[in-house]
Amino acid sequence: FGTSVCDQPSALVTRGNHRVRVREMPHYPDEIEYSDKYADSTYEYRHVTLPKPIAKDVMKLTSLRRLLEDQEWRGFGIQQSRGWQHYEIHKPEPHILLFRRLLGTDPITGQVAAAGGGA
Repeated sequence: FGTSVCDQPSALVTRGNHRVRVREMPHYPDEIEYSDKYADSTYEYRHVTLPKPIAKDVMKLTSLRRLLEDQEWRGFGIQQSRGWQHYEIHKPEPHILLFRRLLGTDPITGQVAAAGGGA
């Protein structure tokens, strides 16, 4: 799969009677944080927020130019069931890794169940 990079601007906030663009300080947790899962009609998603030292190591490895392979993100201590893929780099928050997997993926094998595969 190819690299997907999201390069969104900083947030708009209200200051008095004006809307201004500000750059928010990133939240770096003390330990790896995992979001709840969420889904659309094709994939389930989750994001993983990295502590600053791990985020720096990820940035050194990828230069924010490529996605992490399974063995790489697991090597950084990210623990998830099978089938998850790092699918996008969100440049404003590179310490947050975005993952997805096809709905119906077996979390033990990482394989997607065949459609209509009943006996």
